[in-house]
Amino acid sequence: MKTAIVTDSTAYIPKELREKHHIHMIPLNVILSGESYREEVDLQADEFFEEIKKEDKLPTTSQPSVGDLVELYEKLANDYDAVISIHLSSGISGTYQGAITAGGMVDGIEVYAYDSEISCMAQGFYVLEAAKMAAMAIDPSEIISRLDVMKESLRAYFMVDDLSHLQRGGRLSGAQAFIGSLLQVKPLLHFENKIIMPFEKIRTRKKAMKRIEELLGKDAESGDEYQACIIHANRKEDALEWKQEIEQKYPNVEMSISYFGPVIGTHLGEGAMGLTWVKNNLSVKH
Repeated sequence: MKTAIVTDSTAYIPKELREKHHIHMIPLNVILSGESYREEVDLQADEFFEEIKKEDKLPTTSQPSVGDLVELYEKLANDYDAVISIHLSSGISGTYQGAITAGGMVDGIEVYAYDSEISCMAQGFYVLEAAKMAAMAIDPSEIISRLDVMKESLRAYFMVDDLSHLQRGGRLSGAQAFIGSLLQVKPLLHFENKIIMPFEKIRTRKKAMKRIEELLGKDAESGDEYQACIIHANRKEDALEWKQEIEQKYPNVEMSISYFGPVIGTHLGEGAMGLTWVKNNLSVKH
């Protein structure tokens, strides 16, 4: 069986990597000054963070239309038997539900929509694994089962410089206790039950990053092999420095760097930093 892998732009998998693994991408949109831009197509992360400095109010974001998803699936039906469509958490976006709806409207191809329950390169881990398995002609149901196993060991924590972006965008849940007088703290955040929730209160950026590193260390001390990725919002130098630190401490962790692009960057704000990791030794051999 020939299976196509689809994801949305919020996985922030670089174009060359998508092309290498034959990954198909559907973009989400950012609305800046009344104009809609498809992220990763019309607007890249570095351009976005420059543009946002000129704006008086926060941009807004929107999911792909069901029509755009249908069009993509119909095109894939010419060459594939099935599609696994992996999307950002259904708790913060309707993209996954849109994929389910679109999949039911397309003939000639079986669409398996998958809720990553997360976003960014944590979502990207699922996508890349699925693509490698699809290249080996593994059945879609086996690929989905593998993604479910990955979900058990996948972790992601992040911090923002300014909580007000998340507050105004309505993407921070169960966190009113953090808001108000505590806007100056750097709380650690994570996804819990598909939504963004506070994890711990931390006072400084440096301590927040150290605490995330400690959480990785707890898993890495098992000696198992992990792949991990630092995710940054226009803080590449900080990310490179952090990567070197972690590599020195944990040789069993394979490190990479990714970024928060326009859609997620709208909600987190410039300066956000995150770290995601997943056990590697369960993986299909690459």
